[in-house]
Amino acid sequence: MSDEILVNVTPQETRVAVMQLGVVQELHIERSSARGLVGNIYLGRVCRVLPGMQSAFVEIGLERAAFLHVADIWEHRQSQQEHKAIEKLLFEGQSLLVQVIKDPIGSKGARLSTQISIAGRCLVYLPQESHIGISQRIGDEAERESLREKLQQLLAPGEPGGFIIRTIAENAGEDEIRGDIEYLRKLWADLSAKAKTAPPKTLLYQDLSLALRVLRDFVNQETSRVLVDSRETFQNMQAFARAYTSNVLPKLEHYSADRPLFDFYAIEDEIERALSRKVPLKSGGYLIIDQTEALTTADVNTGGFVGVRNFDDTIFKTNLEAAQAIARQLRLRNLGGIIIIDFIDMDSEDHRQAVLAEFMKALARDRTRMTVNGFTGLGLVEMTRKRTRESLAHILCEPCPVCQGRGAVKTAQTVCYEILREILREARQFNAREYRILAAQPVVDMFLDEESQSLAQLEDFIGKPISLQVESEYAQEQYDVVLM
Repeated sequence: MSDEILVNVTPQETRVAVMQLGVVQELHIERSSARGLVGNIYLGRVCRVLPGMQSAFVEIGLERAAFLHVADIWEHRQSQQEHKAIEKLLFEGQSLLVQVIKDPIGSKGARLSTQISIAGRCLVYLPQESHIGISQRIGDEAERESLREKLQQLLAPGEPGGFIIRTIAENAGEDEIRGDIEYLRKLWADLSAKAKTAPPKTLLYQDLSLALRVLRDFVNQETSRVLVDSRETFQNMQAFARAYTSNVLPKLEHYSADRPLFDFYAIEDEIERALSRKVPLKSGGYLIIDQTEALTTADVNTGGFVGVRNFDDTIFKTNLEAAQAIARQLRLRNLGGIIIIDFIDMDSEDHRQAVLAEFMKALARDRTRMTVNGFTGLGLVEMTRKRTRESLAHILCEPCPVCQGRGAVKTAQTVCYEILREILREARQFNAREYRILAAQPVVDMFLDEESQSLAQLEDFIGKPISLQVESEYAQEQYDVVLM
């Protein structure tokens, strides 16, 4: 089965599933109310320069000011003799052309760069540069040199700007590459002209919508078809393909069946599984994936899997399967930042190296930049995966209002003891006739059963009656003590 891309569109959001051999490999979600900002170009205004951090905050019209580090300032990178301090490059109130390189995540504002890049289908245009770069994913040296020569022949002598040749250019013809050059240069000329008259905090350029980025970034030679369940979006994608990616046009199909597209391909179930901590493996083992602010951990367990020969063989087989599953889950959940993987301990160095090789092979399909270190002294694999947008869980979920994201709630007994201490504090400060406890059913049940003696002892000690009232709307940790 060839690769397929499924595009599900509603007025509120667009969802894209990238399938490989019938299995979901990537999920992308873009909501109309919160489109991603990466790639957007703004005329920003410097609102604060922080010499101690060698960074600045720049207003670009968002709720929070965006962050610009000195290393992301193009002029700083160009000064080969000395790296200039940020206070010599920027000043408060200065207007600045900036591009978002990382979306706002959690409490952090967007991250910016003054080094502008605009992506086309085959090329990325670098208007401030003059060199030609080539995607690292094109490994063959002869192919790299051939692509470089092809592009140089199409560029007019003396024209400003540099280019990065994208992986998809391997299969592109001269007309397609020439069209990309003309499109990107015109885009930059229009943007530059607009920047001269626009007020600060103006959005000058917005990256394509998710549906159109599918045609530019996701479709490749292995893609057999792109199924779209919205006729309007399908027609927009057709128009874009005719103008910029004509070779993709035959792969576009409108899905018009009664059964929803994501239901038919079981994508809805896959999304639910991608939000779970536990990931079952076919062998009977499982993964536990925990995502925190600082890092993400993936723990491998054998579960119910027992090997056919010995325990070492069981561990090795489970780890090999887990290596494939973890690589897929990183893409599926869009997990970024620091990632720690705890494979089951292996005594054999050959087994460790085989698992690491399998993991690297599975990661090779990922279009996101990453670094992987081998096994540490503690037997953990450390890696980083570039975080440019929110993870799937951050897009679809929010912290539990009951446990506040802890993943656990206090027991009814713990809450009972808190209430008893609260009543004791109140009794020392106020001379009430009676104390009434308003709490959830499990807490009241605990007071009527196991902790009835504790409640009676407190009544005797303070010399005042204590009554109970069930509040069905209260969560287990929630309670009130009312003075009557």
